[in-house]
Amino acid sequence: MSLPDCFLPLDAAAAAIPLTLIEPGDWPDRIPVDRRARLVAQGFTGKPGAWAVLTESTGSGAAFACVEDRADPHALAVLPSSLPEGDYRLVDSTGLDADVVCLGWGLGGYRFDRYRTAERAPARLAILPEAHQAVLGLVEASRQVRDLVNTPTQDMGPAELEATVRALAEQHAARFRVIVGEDLLVQGFPAIHAVGRASHRAPRLLELEWGLPEHPLVAVVGKGVCFDTGGLDIKVSSGMRNMKKDMGGAAHAIALARLILEQRLPVRVRLLVPAVENAIGPDAYRPGEVLATRAGVRVEIDNTDAEGRVILCDALTYAGEAKPDLMIDFATLTGAARIALGPDLPVLYCNDERLAADCLAAGERSRDPLWRLPLWRPYRRYLKSGIADLANSGASRMAGSITAALYLQHFVPDGVPWLHVDVYAWCDGDRPGHPAGGEAQGLRALFELLRMRYPN
Repeated sequence: MSLPDCFLPLDAAAAAIPLTLIEPGDWPDRIPVDRRARLVAQGFTGKPGAWAVLTESTGSGAAFACVEDRADPHALAVLPSSLPEGDYRLVDSTGLDADVVCLGWGLGGYRFDRYRTAERAPARLAILPEAHQAVLGLVEASRQVRDLVNTPTQDMGPAELEATVRALAEQHAARFRVIVGEDLLVQGFPAIHAVGRASHRAPRLLELEWGLPEHPLVAVVGKGVCFDTGGLDIKVSSGMRNMKKDMGGAAHAIALARLILEQRLPVRVRLLVPAVENAIGPDAYRPGEVLATRAGVRVEIDNTDAEGRVILCDALTYAGEAKPDLMIDFATLTGAARIALGPDLPVLYCNDERLAADCLAAGERSRDPLWRLPLWRPYRRYLKSGIADLANSGASRMAGSITAALYLQHFVPDGVPWLHVDVYAWCDGDRPGHPAGGEAQGLRALFELLRMRYPN
């Protein structure tokens, strides 16, 4: 695996600038007196985010940086963009988790420069010898989520998502299949077809399968709405501005499958991505129509802007037909989830108490938290239709994230453990380790869950 551009190979570390990490409690008492005075003269405060580079009489340098919590990868993530460009190596890694250091540095060193020249290169850190190869996989998978979400729809439509999954399959000798356009109707995916049929870019279902037949089957499903106008229930301009990110669930699902394949977890993984554009055109699906689904359930369309759950119901039904050992889906599903928990916390729904507890614990261990909301069955009344089996939305504005999850649960077979992550996949502003734009949220948590559930 190639190193991300913010890392330096270990064999090149000798020439790098030595870097000492300081926590606020270490300043100033644990710093040699001569260096302490020079740091103060440079304005070093010993507060989180402070840094300084001292030039020695020999011409070599020494760097110091204050981080609030060395166990938090995002506390370290400020350094690649704040330290001057150059190569650095940690002086003392005692008490540090090498994987946390590399994860934080890798997240902080990310830049999306496909359409512009980067203002500067990130500071490079010599990879720590104690770091596991797996952490670089986590860095690269998180960066892939960001790249996919950040790419405008002109360059990231259904066909480009297909190319991404196809390339992953080819790299790992996995089976790949795609069902495109009218073939969705022939092969039993009418809901996916209905949402995507108005676009000039044909809707499709992407499928990757990898692993040994005797291994437990894990189904990973991702919402791949490459752009969401809202359909005939059109969004206002401010709501449509960032809808290139509505395939963020697909980006997470692809990245999670990538981690499973790279780490060779002993599972049989089936990745499913329904990839569409929710466009406006002569053949757009309409409010009030009743759509067929793969499950045989008839769904009345209350709101064409609740399209993610419509395409996911076909994919979840298909995934459930094989009775997987575990089913996971990621989706940028509801604004209600953001109103409830804000942009940082993905919402977790689960139909199995032990599995939910394990997933939340995995989020804590990986510093990638999730927050569980209930599948409160009485709210199914909000999805009642007067003419069909189910409505995709309802008149009430209450419990919007829960009702969306309840809609999806309707298509999950009884007895199949299921996790649904309603994810924002976006950062509205720059913070250390969280650059504005696409973001991986819950990815590390779900991979940690799988790693513990299916040990290699």
